[in-house]
Amino acid sequence: MHADTTRDRVLSLIATAGPITAAALATELGVTPAGVRRHLSSLEDSGYIVDHEPPGQHVRGRGRPARSFVATNEGQRALASAYRDVAVDAMSALRDSGGLEAFVEAKAKELEDAVSSSIDPDAPMARKVDELAAALGERGFAASVRPGPGGITVQLCQGHCPVQSIAERTPEWCEAEARAFSRILDVHVQRLSTLAGGAHVCTTTIPLATPTRKEG
Repeated sequence: MHADTTRDRVLSLIATAGPITAAALATELGVTPAGVRRHLSSLEDSGYIVDHEPPGQHVRGRGRPARSFVATNEGQRALASAYRDVAVDAMSALRDSGGLEAFVEAKAKELEDAVSSSIDPDAPMARKVDELAAALGERGFAASVRPGPGGITVQLCQGHCPVQSIAERTPEWCEAEARAFSRILDVHVQRLSTLAGGAHVCTTTIPLATPTRKEG
């Protein structure tokens, strides 16, 4: 759904302002009614919009009231996909211009600042990881904690990544996020897998205790 930007604008306006009529769409977008009707027909055929009929609506006068449209769930997903494509293109442009690393680090620092207040720095590591998982969950990461092998580590698992489509093209994003986790927990962490890399979950291994040197 990316070949016609006017079609995208029609869908975006329906998603944000619907139910909305063809006449109102034409006025808002500054296009002809005929042009709007063509895009509406295409969007209906794609299953992205439907005719909205409020309960109790009846035919009045010589004909029905003007049709109004709302976006379907499929239309909402298509619109979100279009925005993701723009974001992915922006990451590529940043890489080409040499500004990607600074941008990714700045976004990781934003995440770090946002969740750090939820972490008790004096708590045992297991509790700090639980607090981090809860804070990430509130931000759409679907995070959970599992015991690691041998009971000396835990695994922070993220079943959803809000920026997965970007991270698939920008692995630096995942690396910066892992570094942020390390700073938040004040311990070295190891990223084992990522959604962006094709795994079913992002997995980060975290030691429960900092190794101590043996004296001898």
